[in-house]
Amino acid sequence: MEIKRRKFQGVLNILSFNRHFYVFGIAVLTLIISSHLILPWSNFLYWTIIFAFLYGLIMPLIVSAYVYDFSGYYNFNWLKNINIEDHNAKNILNIHAGFDETSFIIKNLFPQSDLKVFDFYNAKQHTEPAIVRARRVSLVYPDTQQIISNSIPLKNNSVDIILLLSAAHEIRSQEEKIQFLKECNRLCKSNGKVIMVEHLRDFPNFLAFSVGFTHFFSKRVWKKAFEKAGFSSFSETKFTPFMSIFICSP
Repeated sequence: MEIKRRKFQGVLNILSFNRHFYVFGIAVLTLIISSHLILPWSNFLYWTIIFAFLYGLIMPLIVSAYVYDFSGYYNFNWLKNINIEDHNAKNILNIHAGFDETSFIIKNLFPQSDLKVFDFYNAKQHTEPAIVRARRVSLVYPDTQQIISNSIPLKNNSVDIILLLSAAHEIRSQEEKIQFLKECNRLCKSNGKVIMVEHLRDFPNFLAFSVGFTHFFSKRVWKKAFEKAGFSSFSETKFTPFMSIFICSP
């Protein structure tokens, strides 16, 4: 199945899944503008607040368009740039949190591979409104299995590549992250790899998402989780200033 993304699909996803944030922001902005017509606001304070609100509403859309619509993220050339090819990826596991935009693309790129897809979404633990909405419109790859994050039903040392693509941050608990990554470690062959792509809680993402950057985790948090899960290597490659590719080996 060939998946063709619409123009600005990344931005449209952000608007759709986070519409509560934009409805609230526009409502507050309307109240501020209305109050300025009635109350004696300082012009400097008024325009500072207006700029801050507009920045917070518009900048995430600009960055999302750059990352998801124009950077080539969904072309997956970045995966081949880190030497992941069909011949060394016979068994691929793609794990997501209920919103899957990648599995059909991955299968097209690696047609000879045995691709398995798992969904660790847990309605009681993973309660972000955005991911709840995303699940309603997500494509479902054939034979996708629902799992719990600390139990993946595959044999030890059976997977060449485990892909965690903008999904692992939905596991909010550090202990749950560690248990999940221990399962990933168990599944990896001796020369296998976990490839995780994430926004980070860092300065570029603060500039991009303002307080929304707290939805992500820092490199230090991820490094500590991988180390506690038993991984021996943890390397980072930047994909745009706003996303990191982590390559980890057992």
